[in-house]
Amino acid sequence: MIKKQISTSKAPQAIGPYSQAIKVGNFVFTSGQIPLDPVNGEIVGDDIASQTEQVLKNLAAILEEAGSSLEQVVKTTVFLKDMNDFAKMNEVYANYFGQSLPSRSAVQVGRLPKDVLIEIEAIALADH
Repeated sequence: MIKKQISTSKAPQAIGPYSQAIKVGNFVFTSGQIPLDPVNGEIVGDDIASQTEQVLKNLAAILEEAGSSLEQVVKTTVFLKDMNDFAKMNEVYANYFGQSLPSRSAVQVGRLPKDVLIEIEAIALADH
């Protein structure tokens, strides 16, 4: 199988030695996305709801570039700065995924890049 690097200007550019996503066969593996504005690189929002929304917009843009979508996501991992934000994150998350709910893990971590409140990575199906 061929490994293809995915990159789009509609999501924040990688700020290290990694790809926004990698596509292998019918699968897309995204890197963790944080709530950065893809245009100016600034953190969007100071609360969990607005940051979750930006993260999911970034994921959607990357998946679209790879020939996929949020509806095609089969697994996510959510990294939270504070597990007390879980319920508010979950409300926004549910709005984006609707009825096509992927499997998910959610964990509280010690620290996230740029001290944001949330990071999400995804695995999705894609068209060839």
